[in-house]
Amino acid sequence: MRKKWMTIFLIGIVMITGLIGCGKAKEEQVDGNKKTITYGKAAGPYTILFEDAVMPILEKEGYEFKCVEFSDLLQSDMALNEGEIDMNVEQHMAYMKNFNKEQNGNLVAVTPIPTVPAGLFSSTHKALEEITENAKIAVPNDASNTSRAYAILQKAGWIKLDSNVDISAVTQDDIIENPYNLQFTEMDSANIPRSLDEFDYAVIPGSVVYSAGMDADSVLLQEDVAEHLLLQVVINEKEKDSDWAKAVVNAYRSEEFKKYMEENNHGLWYVPNSQTK
Repeated sequence: MRKKWMTIFLIGIVMITGLIGCGKAKEEQVDGNKKTITYGKAAGPYTILFEDAVMPILEKEGYEFKCVEFSDLLQSDMALNEGEIDMNVEQHMAYMKNFNKEQNGNLVAVTPIPTVPAGLFSSTHKALEEITENAKIAVPNDASNTSRAYAILQKAGWIKLDSNVDISAVTQDDIIENPYNLQFTEMDSANIPRSLDEFDYAVIPGSVVYSAGMDADSVLLQEDVAEHLLLQVVINEKEKDSDWAKAVVNAYRSEEFKKYMEENNHGLWYVPNSQTK
């Protein structure tokens, strides 16, 4: 009997030691100096810029990369929140904050990155001055892009928004003046380019312009990129002090990356101040 209890005791010690060991391994994975970075990839120009211009800088420092492709940004953020990937570069602060709120997320932005501005486009008009009564306007239907769309329309002088409402949260209900009686259709931004002929004008996010292969130079009016709409490197909060995260930030702010943008930006990208100094 004594021998039996001694065996159970020893097994228990081994199990506890194993659990402690697993706990340490997990902690080391979060805080350690890992050299393999797993990033989420979605359709858009930002991951491509990361792959073409930032990864080569980090590879010189000994980093390696794994890519996981996602059909949409929500899936990528869910994976990031669960620790299945390390980072993504396809969202702005407004989207990230909304994800954290809706999904009880723990994502943080560590640096702004070059951003393709949203713009006002038309396949039938060549100038803003051609606006007419009852013109049909296509507007993205997701919250963050809807607000920026109405901000662009205000910049064009076509509508006036309630100044008491945060510009990052305005909706169609916050339009207090609509002198042209513009008719708005809010729809999936990815579908706007193929439906452009059905409207007089349309507001299209920069990433959609890029993905649809549209001529960025055909834009009639670009937005003033607000801070909350700058694209970001987004990671899980528990990784914010890791060496690899700091290395990614430094790569985006490096002279080598700055030079790449100077040589390859042909009017498509808005480059934040942190990368022009």
